[in-house]
Amino acid sequence: MASSLPPAISDLAKSSEVPPPPEPENWWSKISLWWAEFSLQTKLLAITTLAVSLLMTSITFFVLNGIQRDAGMNDTRYARDLGLLLSSNATELVAKGREKDLATVAEAFWRSSRSIRYIFFADPTGEIYLGIPISATPDNSSSDLQLSRRLKLPNELKKHPRNPLVRQHLTPKGQINDVFVPMVWEGKYIGTLGIGVIPNETALAGAALTREVTVAVFISIWVLVILGAVFNALTITRPVKELLNGVRAIANGNFQARITLPMGGELGELLNGFNAMASQLEDYDAANIEELTAAQVKQQSLIATMADGAILLDEKGQIVLANPTARRLFRWEGRNLESQELINVLPELLAIELHEPLDILLKNIGESNDLRCNLDEPPRTLRIVLQSVRDQSGEILKGIAVTVQDLTREVELNAAQSRFISNVSHELRTPLFNIKSYVETLYDLGDKLTEEEKLEFLGVANSETDRLTRLVNDVLDLSRLESKNSLQLEPMDVRPAIEQTLRNYKLNAQEKKVKLELNLDKDLPQILGNWDLLLQVLDNLVGNGLKFSSNGDMIMLRAYTWPDTCIASPLENIYSAPHCELISPLPKLRIEVSDTGCGISIKDQEYIFDRFYRVENSVHTEVGTGLGLSIVRGIIEKHSGCIFMASEPGVGTTFWFDLPLEQADADELMLQAERKSRQWDLGVNPT
Repeated sequence: MASSLPPAISDLAKSSEVPPPPEPENWWSKISLWWAEFSLQTKLLAITTLAVSLLMTSITFFVLNGIQRDAGMNDTRYARDLGLLLSSNATELVAKGREKDLATVAEAFWRSSRSIRYIFFADPTGEIYLGIPISATPDNSSSDLQLSRRLKLPNELKKHPRNPLVRQHLTPKGQINDVFVPMVWEGKYIGTLGIGVIPNETALAGAALTREVTVAVFISIWVLVILGAVFNALTITRPVKELLNGVRAIANGNFQARITLPMGGELGELLNGFNAMASQLEDYDAANIEELTAAQVKQQSLIATMADGAILLDEKGQIVLANPTARRLFRWEGRNLESQELINVLPELLAIELHEPLDILLKNIGESNDLRCNLDEPPRTLRIVLQSVRDQSGEILKGIAVTVQDLTREVELNAAQSRFISNVSHELRTPLFNIKSYVETLYDLGDKLTEEEKLEFLGVANSETDRLTRLVNDVLDLSRLESKNSLQLEPMDVRPAIEQTLRNYKLNAQEKKVKLELNLDKDLPQILGNWDLLLQVLDNLVGNGLKFSSNGDMIMLRAYTWPDTCIASPLENIYSAPHCELISPLPKLRIEVSDTGCGISIKDQEYIFDRFYRVENSVHTEVGTGLGLSIVRGIIEKHSGCIFMASEPGVGTTFWFDLPLEQADADELMLQAERKSRQWDLGVNPT
């Protein structure tokens, strides 16, 4: 069929790049395809014509069948009247046994009408004894050639002599009307008269005429229908079909489709208008396609780079798009989520919480929903915002935009802030209360107190004031370290700082009978660091070691490069000779502070670097703010390093950390420091 298309349709099919329909496989498919090519108007015209033709044919059949039925009834009535007439003349002859006269009357009756095929007479037992044109021969009753036939008729026929039995049967020479008349004489049944009458030929001719006329009328009407359909297809259907194909091509985005069919009148104006519209759409598409593409790329890039998770759903709740943040939050990396329902891919508990709010929006009931959910692995607090996306009218739901915010760190920071404020308030309240109590006692009872009591009260107030000063200084130091400001690192020699720290604690160590030892490499390289802050680190670590050491214990400070620089030449077989597996062209300076004191339990080791956590609260009675090791950790992080600890109760504790050498890149150190700070903010231990 593709070869029979006009040029306009062929050009349009090529331009729209639509593949030709497959060839139908059977005759029913061919008829369906042929019928589908006609327009709606042509189909309605054909159906209407068919209905009218069927109606007219039915009326014709009804009228002619009525005429034929009346003719048949007339034949039946005529045959019955002939039977009754012959019966009235022959009954007396049969009753009196006048068989010759009966044969004469019957033969004369048969010859008087051409429509009579046969006449026979049967006795009460049904045996035929006289028949015309074939007759039994009573005179030669013993003849072997005599035909003996018996007629079987219903018993009701004998009781109604005025109602003969009429039936029809088909013979090789045509249809015959059989009439059976019972003969009754003086109330006694004496036999049956049978007569065969040929139907009227006029009635048979009328039936044939009825069939011929009906078939002719039906064929004529369908010829008119086909001619009308062809005419309609040539004048209206063809341009309408081409216009329909052009509209479909435009709807599919092919704005280059044109209709080249020459046509005049209103249809020609319609086709010209379509071509003009297609040209304008093509120009508009060419002018805006680049802008639309750029906008789409920007939108996709924006969604992909959002810090929050973003999920787009269609009107059925199926995932259309999920940005990398959402995939990371729900562990969807590498999974194909398109066309999957959101509820089916979420964790079970989260899906249960989200099912009802999402179902409300999918039913087009609400505009948005906002809820907080918790995930167990890993523990996270999420804020999920569901927002309906509607069309311009605001009535039809087009989809749902899901925004997922990770509030885990915010919740942790709020909790940490609350704990920090509570701890600071508690730590400040205790020395202030003690100072106020003793000062009020001196103020109220100054004259009643002895000089020794006054000195004791003043000593306690002074001690609590020093404690309050240390606490405020530690809080300020910790606040400065937790700020985003980076340190200015300078080349320095760490040996003087270590020696000064030991000198500061020499008297305290002698008082507690604790031995201080120093183990330093002879040629320690210079480092990049901050003198005051590193001095504070050493002071805190040595002070803590001295605090938890007793008589006979020892505190040792060591400093050495780690790892050692190892440069090995290539070997053909590295397993055949000693070699260096670790090559570090730029090692760091490691500092260790060890003591043989009471040690720290495993439980306390988990929280030893937390703010306001004090081991002495559960084991010892030594005082402190609980901020010293937090400050140490912050200072080491500012130097792009990490502090480590190993301890065992009853054996001792060792703290160590690494410092960058003078040759290190200061910018790289600053980036590493910021990275470690962010890891702590996210709750991840950089060690």
